[in-house]
Amino acid sequence: VQLQASGGGLVQAGGSLRLACSASGTIYSSYVMGWSRQAPGKEREFVAAVRWRLNSKYYADSVKGRFAISRDAATNTVYLQMNSLEPEDTAIYHCAADTAYSGSVYGSDQYEYWGQGTQVTVSS
Repeated sequence: VQLQASGGGLVQAGGSLRLACSASGTIYSSYVMGWSRQAPGKEREFVAAVRWRLNSKYYADSVKGRFAISRDAATNTVYLQMNSLEPEDTAIYHCAADTAYSGSVYGSDQYEYWGQGTQVTVSS
């Protein structure tokens, strides 16, 4: 499966952005689709994930209540709605696919496919 992320940009603190991750190929019911981010000089950080079959959603504590992940099974697209953005949210955001849920969604190593990333910059 190939993943294409889009929707990043420059926004002021308190603003909103919606990222989209379009998947080519089949997304099976066992898949977990996730978003991670990496800021300059920092390690990659889990942001959010959704289990495709159950539509169960998971969030990092740092984004709970501000970000919302959703999926559109008809178009094989995963969205990340980001509200109340803060300068600390500045990073490159990557979408990723884990082909088989293994009991956790938080580790980067479990995701086999990655998109190219989209830059999100939040100014203060």
